[in-house]
Amino acid sequence: MALSTISSSSSSSVTSPWLYDVFLSFRGEDTRYTFTAHLYHALIQKGIRTFIDDDEVKRGDEISTNLLPAIEDSRISIIVLSKKYASSTWCLDELVKILECKKSKQQIVLPVFYHVDPSDIRHQRGSFGEALAKHAEKLNGDSVKLQLWKAALQEVANLSGYHLIRNGNEPKFIDGMVQEVSRIVNHSYLHVAKYPVGLDSQVRDIMNLHVSVGTNDVRMVGILGVGGIGKTTLAKSIYNSIAFGFEASCLLENVSDTANQVHGLVQLQGTLLSNIFGDYKSLKVNSIDMGITTIKHRLRSKRVLLTLDGVDHLNQLETLAGGHDWFGEGSRIIITTRDEHLLTTHGVDSTYKMTGLNDNDAFELFCWHAFKRNKPVDGYGEFVKQIINYAGSLPLVLTVLGSDLCGRREKSEWESALDQYRKIPHQDIQKILQTSYDRLSTADEKNVFLDIAFFFIGQRLVDVIQILESSDFCPNFSIPRLKEKCLISEDLDGRLQMHDLLRDMGREVVRKESPNPGKRSRLVFHKDVRKVLEEDIGTDRVQVIGADFPDGADIIRLSPKAFKKMKSLRLFRCRNAHFSGEPNCLPNSIHVLDWPNCPLQSMPSKFRGDKLSIFYAYPVVPSRRYAWTLRISRLWISVVVNS
Repeated sequence: MALSTISSSSSSSVTSPWLYDVFLSFRGEDTRYTFTAHLYHALIQKGIRTFIDDDEVKRGDEISTNLLPAIEDSRISIIVLSKKYASSTWCLDELVKILECKKSKQQIVLPVFYHVDPSDIRHQRGSFGEALAKHAEKLNGDSVKLQLWKAALQEVANLSGYHLIRNGNEPKFIDGMVQEVSRIVNHSYLHVAKYPVGLDSQVRDIMNLHVSVGTNDVRMVGILGVGGIGKTTLAKSIYNSIAFGFEASCLLENVSDTANQVHGLVQLQGTLLSNIFGDYKSLKVNSIDMGITTIKHRLRSKRVLLTLDGVDHLNQLETLAGGHDWFGEGSRIIITTRDEHLLTTHGVDSTYKMTGLNDNDAFELFCWHAFKRNKPVDGYGEFVKQIINYAGSLPLVLTVLGSDLCGRREKSEWESALDQYRKIPHQDIQKILQTSYDRLSTADEKNVFLDIAFFFIGQRLVDVIQILESSDFCPNFSIPRLKEKCLISEDLDGRLQMHDLLRDMGREVVRKESPNPGKRSRLVFHKDVRKVLEEDIGTDRVQVIGADFPDGADIIRLSPKAFKKMKSLRLFRCRNAHFSGEPNCLPNSIHVLDWPNCPLQSMPSKFRGDKLSIFYAYPVVPSRRYAWTLRISRLWISVVVNS
């Protein structure tokens, strides 16, 4: 086959992800030197990159394998359905492939009914029926291929297309087609990602299962996931794939950031109207109520694609996309958020929950950023595996760390960087993930999140609820909210789970409270716990101490006054640690005391224990019997502990 002719679009400012704008499918015997030639010339005159097969004589019955990639790489397929189109098995195979790409790659298909009646194609009458009958004789019982051809002809006949009757005004007809194609291909594509690894499968899933472009219903679709998982990237990719198929489109990025500014919602309403109608002055918005009225009035008869990225409050949806009746038939509203409850409350039609990248895609994405290729430099494979294990499935983290390590060729640098990441999260990652924490609506939710991040990952939910209730929190409300915001989850065994990077983000929030660990609200690292208990530097800011020391750890030389200043300590848990010395006081603020190897022979005289609700301890000295007298819930009880 001869090389195809491709026009270049030097004047276009569009950066298209497709190799060709248009693929022309036609029966050469009917239209090569007439209609198709004129259409092709008009397209390239407009700078539209067009693929046309230059081979006059097509050898054999099977479609050329060289032609299939051209179909796959084309944004639009124009099918010139002339009288003898179906007589070519090559054309029929092209048609099947084109319709497959319409489903799998969201390509646009524009049929041209050239001097034929669409109903003849649909019911396979006339020349189309005759051609199929001849093919049936030659196929020797290959009914599968014949059925594929028949189904393809029925499908294309049902598509909205262009009908050119005999003696019609062909130049005017072609001019109208070219204008429509120009509108589609001149759609401005958004930059999605430098290395869009793993994105295609996500786009296919959400398009097929949720967005379903082509139906006349108005559909709102939520894209849900934790920060850094790729919601914005996915939304942009979907926008690029389907925006040209709508009368108008608009993507508003970082909605929450703009909405939280002075007059931010009014600004967003104005931007929406300006993007849709292109005339900001006549559609100027002076108030939220005016914006709502204008959007409803102007968009209810228009088929639009509206993407709202980074929504974090219901009022943002109510002022920008208040209801299905705001938009014309066939409209699609796509919302990205970290808050599932927000989507439920607004009444979206379906939600796509993002799960991040699989291991292979995560490996490849990191390598592209770190090594500028899809695999690591020799000798660095193990480092990459450690990074993947640390980063999990979050594209943001893989991108940031890959870029951070790019160009570093000393293994000692990689080892040092990995140690640093594990101690203190990279600032760019911390900033993105901490947004979810900062936007928690109550202090109760923040406290519950931090307690889980420090102490309760992997523990049974029922036990955690009991402990948190003892601290006067409301976990039966806060924990479901944290789940809805994708900050925690519950496994099949009823145990709380949290992504390691969210855990590290929470611990970094507390580390930044003070350089002095004795002035932080929570302590979990062995070094910090030892320093506070041995050096007597604890303050009334310390709320929780909990650490599982490694086996064989040195003895903690407990200061007698270690707990004296910790007036707000509500939970103390210290496992596997060995102590010397005995504290002479315990805070009466303690709700939970979980202290194996406890060095106390008796409770301090001033410790009332009136807030203590969960108690688990046994002494360190073997073969002794202790009687600890406590007052719990205003009642004095005696707790006898046998070692």
